[in-house]
Amino acid sequence: METIQTDVAIIGAGGAGLRAAIAVGETDPKLRIALISKVYPMRSHTCAAEGGAAGVIKPDDSLENHFNDTVGGGDWLCDQDAVDYLVQEAPRELIQLEHWGCPWSREPNGSVAVRPFGGMIKQRTWFAADKSGFHILHTLFQTSLKFPSIQRFDEYYVTDLIVDDGRCQGLTAIEMRSGQMRQFQARAVIIAGGGAGRMFPFTTNGAIKTGDGMALAYRAGVALKDMEFVQYHPTGLPNTGTLLTEACRGEGGILLNKNGRRFLQDYGMGPETPVGKPQLKTMELGPRDRVSQAFWHEQKKGNMLPTQWGDCMLLDMRHLGEKAINERLPLVRDVTTSYLGVDPVTDPVPVRPVVHYMMGGIDTNIRAATPLAGLFAAGECACVSINGANRLGSNSLTEILVFGRRAGLSAAEYVRSGARPGNDAALAAKATAAQARIRARFEKTGGKESVAALRKEMMTTMERNAGIYRSGDGLSEACVKLGELRHRYAEVELTDKTNVYNTDLLQALELGSMLDCAEAVAASALARKESRGAHQRLDFVERDDKSFLRHSLAYYHPTDPPRVEYRDVVITKSQPGVRDYSGDHQ
Repeated sequence: METIQTDVAIIGAGGAGLRAAIAVGETDPKLRIALISKVYPMRSHTCAAEGGAAGVIKPDDSLENHFNDTVGGGDWLCDQDAVDYLVQEAPRELIQLEHWGCPWSREPNGSVAVRPFGGMIKQRTWFAADKSGFHILHTLFQTSLKFPSIQRFDEYYVTDLIVDDGRCQGLTAIEMRSGQMRQFQARAVIIAGGGAGRMFPFTTNGAIKTGDGMALAYRAGVALKDMEFVQYHPTGLPNTGTLLTEACRGEGGILLNKNGRRFLQDYGMGPETPVGKPQLKTMELGPRDRVSQAFWHEQKKGNMLPTQWGDCMLLDMRHLGEKAINERLPLVRDVTTSYLGVDPVTDPVPVRPVVHYMMGGIDTNIRAATPLAGLFAAGECACVSINGANRLGSNSLTEILVFGRRAGLSAAEYVRSGARPGNDAALAAKATAAQARIRARFEKTGGKESVAALRKEMMTTMERNAGIYRSGDGLSEACVKLGELRHRYAEVELTDKTNVYNTDLLQALELGSMLDCAEAVAASALARKESRGAHQRLDFVERDDKSFLRHSLAYYHPTDPPRVEYRDVVITKSQPGVRDYSGDHQ
């Protein structure tokens, strides 16, 4: 097996991974950086983010406003020291992107334009039309090309972290085009592998979002934190799950039931506001958890529009006019016309809630460090935690920038502080064991299970039992079923035994990652006997700060269900209060 020596290995080349690589390169040009990704960087899921990135820039806004919106929006499960760091660093990161060439949309006077976003009392979301993530990713990628110390390994699938002497000292990865295993010896490893939304059947997430990075850390002994908090986005296309950005509502779009009524005022997000110009009064700009939950209640009342894809609400943008839609929401118009045959200029668009984002992830501290020495994480795969029980829209693109940079700085500092070399023989032995595990998949015969069948059962289980509203009985059923699926997974037999671009093998490995993450979601949700943010229990309908103002920590076990423990939330200046979105949210 070929061994590649590097100083910092980064798993994932999306926004967080690229920002981390740039930070390492800027800190010390002598440090070797291996940027490892299962897709070409410009196909990373950051490019799918549409709405924008939050950062205080206008004179009528303040860091305190951004802090309070984020902590309250997260139902006080956010670590407030981390939120403070995020809001302070956000403007600097967004201005840095401007200097690197990100084409932010502008006001008529030439200043950076910002738009309203849900749960925020001021307009602070920077945007580039409705292709913000695409332009951020382009900017980071082209900037990364300036650094000769960054060596890319595109289309490599990471199978295992190499842990020895209590430290993460590298990883093993399959080169897809040859099927050959590579050992990367690294003095620090950063995971920036994205979320795991593909464990659900109806999601905005692309096919690559299978929780690989989360599972790597989880199996290496690092807890997955707050995994029960899975965000539904209220406005996905009902036939494909494709996201219609929150910017649709930020620009003034409204949500209607089948009777043509703006129903959100009935769920603590009124009173109704005038249709037309963008409003910061709540209604459609309520936080995502509350808007998605309102859909569930309206559906139970029979007020949703039945379609061939199930019950939907209507997103009405006609009053914005063709000029504004073409200028501010061109991708939205293209997507709805192409995939649904509905032009938002002339007709309301059917939409429904869709799994979008995972607030939980790899347990990290404010320095993006995990409890495992030498291992760092950033982006959606990590839980620092700035999102708490519900992420506010446009904080995620800011998070990948702020904590991607922080992970790079921390990893570089760790390496330069004298992280001692590993034992070559011990590392080689662990890499060989990882290779043997993969080889055993090829040699498996007589297997009774298929990847597609197990994946379908997993998705059905998660949709039925771990959706917008949950119950103890349903979650118990999910835990039993996912444990069964994880044991049946050992009986999967590959039909493709070749080496070159073996997607059969890759999908089997991805399924293993999703099953591990799904089990952490279900076990953490069953243990949390309260309703908070995106985690809503029908049998425990109230928030319980006395027992559950704490982070859940799910620990991996190779054969048994995960062990769930708890850690107190970091509270610095905002005591838990009532999330009130019923009045004039200004």
